[in-house]
Amino acid sequence: MSLLMTSRPIVINPDLAYSIGLNEAIALQQINYWLQETKSGMESDGVRWIYNTTEQWLEQFPFWSESTLKRTFTRLKTLGVLKIEQLNKSQRDMTNFYTINYESELLDEVKVTESKRSKCAVPSGQNDTMEEVKVTRSIRSKRTDVIRSKCTDDPTENTTESTTEITGKDSCPVAVQPDRDVLITDQAKQVLVHLNQVTNSRYQVSTASLQNIRARIGEGFTVEELSLVVDYCNAKWGDDLKMSDYLRPQTLFQTSKFPGYLKSANNWDKAGRPARVNGEWAREDGIFKPSFKNTDYSAIPPGFRG
Repeated sequence: MSLLMTSRPIVINPDLAYSIGLNEAIALQQINYWLQETKSGMESDGVRWIYNTTEQWLEQFPFWSESTLKRTFTRLKTLGVLKIEQLNKSQRDMTNFYTINYESELLDEVKVTESKRSKCAVPSGQNDTMEEVKVTRSIRSKRTDVIRSKCTDDPTENTTESTTEITGKDSCPVAVQPDRDVLITDQAKQVLVHLNQVTNSRYQVSTASLQNIRARIGEGFTVEELSLVVDYCNAKWGDDLKMSDYLRPQTLFQTSKFPGYLKSANNWDKAGRPARVNGEWAREDGIFKPSFKNTDYSAIPPGFRG
């Protein structure tokens, strides 16, 4: 059975892909569908917002990995065409809501079309100076000769080739997309700025400071996730004279430590970001209960007989 058009296809505008990139166009078109064609989500200050979990997005984009999905959404936000906010008032609810910045010039059909035309060099005449390009053309198709040899029992292939020099200009270059390394570095700088602000540090933009941050972002972790680890570790170590020395990029984002820090940071965040008091979390329930040393085991629990 053919896969062509047997299910609802994701249709995108080629001009949109030209403007912001193919993956980004696919994701943005799907978000537009949720905003325009469904009643899901919520409205805030006259703007409609929708939300999906990472798992729900991946069901809609089964051809992407989770890291590709996160990179795509992060780039859409960086380009300014996608807004991502946490609209719920509860600090425990960190659900991301999404809406499209329809005012972005990258979504303006007229401006994108003009941009394409300005980059498409149309020759003004036949005497224009052109670059020299060599093209190899086969006078006789090899495949045709093979078929004929099977019919005539003639195993000889006549594949005489000639090289013809033709001239021409690349009439319409592909739209220049931001370099991925540049994008990762810009995001790494955001994390470094956040680290300096939270820990009252002055780490400079340098290879040493950015190396581990760039590596984690390159693996698909988001700026928000790296910033959350900063907040968590600062809450845990900030008042400890010894451990506070480890609030540095080389430690927080190293390959072997970061996944564990992120897991703990997510638990801490879901628990309402409890404060650290005397080396223990102030909240006494769930995974953040520091110990059971003050628990009275002599009392009979409700529902049990003595």
